[in-house]
Amino acid sequence: MQINDPIYGPTEIDEPLLLDLLHSHAVQRLHGVLQHGITGLIGLTQPITRYDHSVGAMLLVRRLGGSLREQIAALLHDISHTAFSHVIDYVLDDHDGQSFHDEMKESYVAGTDLPGILAQHAYDWTDLMDETTFPLLEQPSPRLCADRIDYFLRDCIGLGLAAQAEVDRAVADLVVGNGRIALKTVEVARWFGNTFMAADDASWANFREVGLYELTAQAIRRGLALGAITQADFWLTDAVLWQKLDAVEDHDLQTLLAQVSLSTQFVWDEASPTFCVSTKLRAVDPDVLGEDGELRPLSTLDPDFANRREAYLNRKQGAWPMRVIVAEEK
Repeated sequence: MQINDPIYGPTEIDEPLLLDLLHSHAVQRLHGVLQHGITGLIGLTQPITRYDHSVGAMLLVRRLGGSLREQIAALLHDISHTAFSHVIDYVLDDHDGQSFHDEMKESYVAGTDLPGILAQHAYDWTDLMDETTFPLLEQPSPRLCADRIDYFLRDCIGLGLAAQAEVDRAVADLVVGNGRIALKTVEVARWFGNTFMAADDASWANFREVGLYELTAQAIRRGLALGAITQADFWLTDAVLWQKLDAVEDHDLQTLLAQVSLSTQFVWDEASPTFCVSTKLRAVDPDVLGEDGELRPLSTLDPDFANRREAYLNRKQGAWPMRVIVAEEK
């Protein structure tokens, strides 16, 4: 299989197991799960899929010399992501942790075609579930890892925060030191840190996007309360779950769905908010690989960056009081 990825360029995949996994039903489902959930579905953000990101994480691990086992783990790391991605975390009141797909990963995978495919190639699928055993793929925040790097690089072009040349330069600067992903230069590390915060502010923890997530979550909760959908439906694709909700004849549910629109506005209103909602904040502190072979966080090399990062996180913390303004109220 020839993969022409916009971030990492052309790559030929010839390992039989990777090819079988890429064609599996479980991995193919990710074509219908958008990384940005509802905002991707309604056209506010670019329609990047969990398939795009999962393949990208695999390609990055591969590019950095990761083992076949870690490439497999990277390809499957988001396999249990639900329809609308992190919107489901809002449904379950895990706005700040956003870890439902991780918690459900093992039980979800057990019911897919993946265990059988892996067994055919002499792999025990349970050995691939703990992402903490794959240091290129996952690291605790705020370190860099293939997961964070890939979704960031895919988003920053679509958000207008970077040109292709800047992304190419960032990829070329990536290096592995002490088993972890780092950057060769302080300059590119600074670009990573600052642009990552800009992406968080513009999209992942954006006031408008968070408001749309919460409205969608309320609609899904209403559908659950009515018995029109069940938790099993969380692992449908975005479009199918939306269609299932849209078919429900319930005034309250349809009112919520109608508000999930590009025309809906959200304003900060501490006096009379429609709801208050917090969200997960993302701000990396990239490691820089020194000539002595040591990894040093950018914040220890650039005090100005450390101050900007701290100020950003402080500014965005807490529950935001949102008043929803629908089109006819303007």
